[in-house]
Amino acid sequence: MAGRKSKPIVAVVGRPNVGKSTLFNALAGENISIVKDTPGITRDRIYADVSWLERTFTLIDTGGIEPDSRDIILSQMRTQAEIAMETADVIIFLVDVKQGLVDADSKVADMLRRSHKPVVLVVNKVDSFEKYIADVYEFYNLGIGDPHPISAANRQGLGDMLEEVVSYFEEQTEEEEEDDRTRVAIVGKPNVGKSSIINKLLGENRLIVSDIAGTTRDAVDTEITYNDREYVFIDTAGLRRKNKIKEDLERYMIVRTVSAVERADVVVLVIDAVEGVTEQDAKIAGIAHERGKAVIIAVNKWDALEKDDKTIYRFSDKVRGTLSYMPYAELLFISAKTGQRLPKLFETIDMVSENHAMRVSTGVLNEIMAEAVAMQQPPSDKGKRLRLYYITQVAVKPPTFVIFVNDKELMHFSYTRYIENQIRDTFGFKGTPLKFIIRERKEKDTK
Repeated sequence: MAGRKSKPIVAVVGRPNVGKSTLFNALAGENISIVKDTPGITRDRIYADVSWLERTFTLIDTGGIEPDSRDIILSQMRTQAEIAMETADVIIFLVDVKQGLVDADSKVADMLRRSHKPVVLVVNKVDSFEKYIADVYEFYNLGIGDPHPISAANRQGLGDMLEEVVSYFEEQTEEEEEDDRTRVAIVGKPNVGKSSIINKLLGENRLIVSDIAGTTRDAVDTEITYNDREYVFIDTAGLRRKNKIKEDLERYMIVRTVSAVERADVVVLVIDAVEGVTEQDAKIAGIAHERGKAVIIAVNKWDALEKDDKTIYRFSDKVRGTLSYMPYAELLFISAKTGQRLPKLFETIDMVSENHAMRVSTGVLNEIMAEAVAMQQPPSDKGKRLRLYYITQVAVKPPTFVIFVNDKELMHFSYTRYIENQIRDTFGFKGTPLKFIIRERKEKDTK
């Protein structure tokens, strides 16, 4: 199998008002991730995909609530730095030339330096290089390398900064070339039993789990061998603070999830059977859906539920309703406590991971499409009817198809969904999303 290239993650850390969101918007440009076809996902902009000179990375804003007092600012920045050091491949440390070098900056710079992660020091609001050059040099005192002057608002200096950022990516992908083990991210809200599942699979208490909300310390990848196959489990439990402000925790959880999902092939979303499926579950599932990963929904603590013969159907309907944008996801009812159906989890991981990487021949795809078109006529508008010329698969993980048509505007979402369902009827593709790219070909090109 060719090397896995997961998108690198770049996190932005900095004090309030140094221009983090301005930089975020300047880099993410128009493609800020608001997802149209995905009902149920509302999102403030914590992350976005950025493309620059053929390189794509995920930009994460670690900020949160903007505090007003000095000591709170420092503790918030430390939290941000911790999130960044834990999840990012490269860290952008943003400072403000007009506010100058501040004590909090030096303290956070010390933390970042000790992390041995690549840090790019970026000095914002330099709208005139001549005027501010002496002030920019002051930031050399932080001891984390050359300051890169930019003006996020005027979009100046961004190219040089990005060049520095992407220069750190290369080494990352090299290391991953050889690893063809299935990588599984276990995601979900706090306390749904993510670590307990990994412990049970490991058969030992490697991750210490206790009942205090969020006491899991460490987020190491866990290697598990089952039936002579090796798997890498990525746990997102991570550091947790009691008394932290709620939004911060939620933001923190989303950042952790994005970074774990980015590195995984298969995502297991753990839902608490007792609590039922929630809005927050839908938000987390949305990240995996958007990133095109294979998905398994594992309903944990199933042993703790009073059941009759209808319980499983009612629960399934509720999950399917809340996560209606991912009907392909596999659903499993498990118990980390009793070990119920955990072996089934591995079988399901193998199955969805194979489907995620499945290729279908162009000949067969075109037969399916021709038959689908014969059964249900394509839509027309103002006397012009949609024509589908040709379909081919161009990528895997997730399986991605290009359909050539006479007019993109006529290819409604619902007709694409219909073609998708016909392909799924033939090949299953259970557990994996399918991606469709619609390309236009004028009538004369098809001769």
